[in-house]
Amino acid sequence: MKLLAGNSNKPLAQAIADHLDMPLTRAQVKRFADNEVFAVIEENVRGEDVFVIQSTSAPANDNLMELLIITDALVRASARRITAVMPYFGYARQDRKTGGRTPISAKLVANLITRAGANRVLTMDLHAGQIQGFFDIPTDNLLATPVLAQDIKEHYAKSSDLMIVSPDVGGVVRARALAKRLDADLAIVDKRRPKAGESEVMNIIGEVSGRRCILFDDIVDSGGTLVNAAKALMDQGAAEVSAYISHGVLSGPAVNRVADGPLKELVITDSIAISHEAETCPKIRRVPVAPLIGEAIRRIANEESVSKLFD
Repeated sequence: MKLLAGNSNKPLAQAIADHLDMPLTRAQVKRFADNEVFAVIEENVRGEDVFVIQSTSAPANDNLMELLIITDALVRASARRITAVMPYFGYARQDRKTGGRTPISAKLVANLITRAGANRVLTMDLHAGQIQGFFDIPTDNLLATPVLAQDIKEHYAKSSDLMIVSPDVGGVVRARALAKRLDADLAIVDKRRPKAGESEVMNIIGEVSGRRCILFDDIVDSGGTLVNAAKALMDQGAAEVSAYISHGVLSGPAVNRVADGPLKELVITDSIAISHEAETCPKIRRVPVAPLIGEAIRRIANEESVSKLFD
């Protein structure tokens, strides 16, 4: 098989290659003067099983176009099978119509990837599980929960006062799965969203007084939801509040909000390349997922079960 990386997250791609003990395929993905994307594969890939590692994080449109153009180049180079490895799947939050005359962009992106020539998709912690059904090709959705749960065990030992908190009602299933792994209690933040990018905490469901609370979610974008939830938990008497999030989008004022807010710590995976500001923030820590993704790639290449990774 061959591993090929776009420009979205080169360090993660290299870490996956190191885990699999194989080099990244030589390729150039660059821009013309007018910012058009150009890709050339510099090795023979005819008949190969090729895995393209590319998160569609910010700049989402550029990274998505890179993925599509690399895929097209591989199709025209007669690759046997092309797997789009997307540690972070952009546009996932647009998974349904939220009003009249609005798009379902996640479905559109799934169509684009399929039509470009991908034969399979490997991603991690989709915002909504039903997005797997948007693809007409096999799609594996890895779970970062075991990786994050292990980190919590290492840093919180067996704290009897630990409480897992879902920052909204929509994330209860995800938070409950983590709470079950850790044998911890569960609380829920009841919030409303007046408009996109803003949230307002209405109520805390569960007794959090004196507890060490861990907010658990799949995406942290502007950080508003996390910080508001952390404030509400502290107001209800929580001893401390940390957050474990799969994908650290961290756009706009997110890093400053985390640095200045009540969160003790924000732990994210390295599914998305982060800014220097986020990398140097003392409150932000990253957990590697290269071993998880690398093992999934190995299993797919060997036609083995991926789901057994989470048994």
